[in-house]
Amino acid sequence: MGYLLNRDEIAQTNHMIDQQHLDVRTITMGINLQDCASEEITVCGNKIYEKICRKAENLVKTGEEIEREFGIPIVNKRISVTPISIVAASCKSEEYEVLAQSMDRAAKEIGVNYIGGYSALVQKGFTESDRRLIQSIPNALAGTERVCSSVNVGSTRAGINMDAVRQMGQCIKELALRTEKEDAIGCSKLVVFCNAVEDNPFMAGAFHGVGEPETVINVGVSGPGVVYHALQECKGKPFDEVAETIKKTAFKVTRMGQLVAREASSRLNTTFGIVDLSLAPTPAKGDSVARILEEMGIETCGGPGTTAALALLNDAVKKGGVMASSQVGGLSGAFIPVSEDEGMIAAARAGVLSLEKLEAMTCVCSVGLDMIAVPGDTSSETIAAIIADEAAIGMINNKTTAVRVIPAPGKGVGDTVTIGGLFGEAPVMPVKTASAEAFIHRGGRIPAPMNSLKN
Repeated sequence: MGYLLNRDEIAQTNHMIDQQHLDVRTITMGINLQDCASEEITVCGNKIYEKICRKAENLVKTGEEIEREFGIPIVNKRISVTPISIVAASCKSEEYEVLAQSMDRAAKEIGVNYIGGYSALVQKGFTESDRRLIQSIPNALAGTERVCSSVNVGSTRAGINMDAVRQMGQCIKELALRTEKEDAIGCSKLVVFCNAVEDNPFMAGAFHGVGEPETVINVGVSGPGVVYHALQECKGKPFDEVAETIKKTAFKVTRMGQLVAREASSRLNTTFGIVDLSLAPTPAKGDSVARILEEMGIETCGGPGTTAALALLNDAVKKGGVMASSQVGGLSGAFIPVSEDEGMIAAARAGVLSLEKLEAMTCVCSVGLDMIAVPGDTSSETIAAIIADEAAIGMINNKTTAVRVIPAPGKGVGDTVTIGGLFGEAPVMPVKTASAEAFIHRGGRIPAPMNSLKN
């Protein structure tokens, strides 16, 4: 397997699992579907269903075996596939929802929690297949249970496709209305990216990139609770000692992820891709990124000093993790999804954590504005402008940023959107009401920045 855990590491890992919410958040199998193309969309859908079921038939069973044998909780087993706009490009029909239903059927047959890849990459422009897929997203996600969707609207190399940004604002609004009775749950399964990565194991943004092998195993670990407990031994100590503590903790967490990834890929006879180091919180008490920042001395997450504390955390996690695995990838850092983090929820309810502060925090951490509920009457143009702002941060800083926002129909500031499970619940946060309509309706493409010229 490349390395062995010693007795002390095993004891420490067992303690972290039992007492500090340590787990493997997901084993995600990536599957190439490019050979499923067909002019007939029903044929394409049947090929997609058959190949997913054939390649991933033992994924859940293998994950459960590893859980039992090693005593390591594996919360989710997931699948990511080639962006469907690529697979469906040969189809003559525009009813791409058929393919989403095939994906959903396969996910249920195998028993995975989610399947990602109902996706399009449009950072520099649209193919006809991209247009069809984006138009179909509200129907596709409202009509399926386990399918997740992502659209990449910008990159450092290409700039930002503002026509796509406008369409995604409209798409999110429509999807919220289609799933209104379930607190707009459809929006929790849709993310808009800048600089999307091809090996992300986390949902809703996972897809199997065109540069990936036929099948691959990517593992996402999670350890906010472990880092929080480690920092309790650093009260009053200087920041360099705080950083060292986080690095050592991230090393231990990543070693566990490496072990699971190698075991899973070996047993499934597929390629080991990457370990994603991201600190992915849950609504459970003691498993919060916000509480880590507060343990560093911030009174309430979102207050002054929060961005600096998050920058230290994100950097130390990466430095510690890369020493534990030669194959680190995905997003790897600290996530700040509001609805999925007990401390973020509390800070938002207290009025300390605002949308603007979250945007500042995204400059120094993984991903972006994630699982944020906004008033249901927020316009599609305002949502598009939020996406554009976040994409600009990613484009200029050559990092992955994203928006997963929930405009909850019929709800206003102070209300709560309840999604359940790992998605948790989100207080509806205020949004600045100044109009962005004229800005968004310009369309076109924001050009790539100077730092894109690296050749």
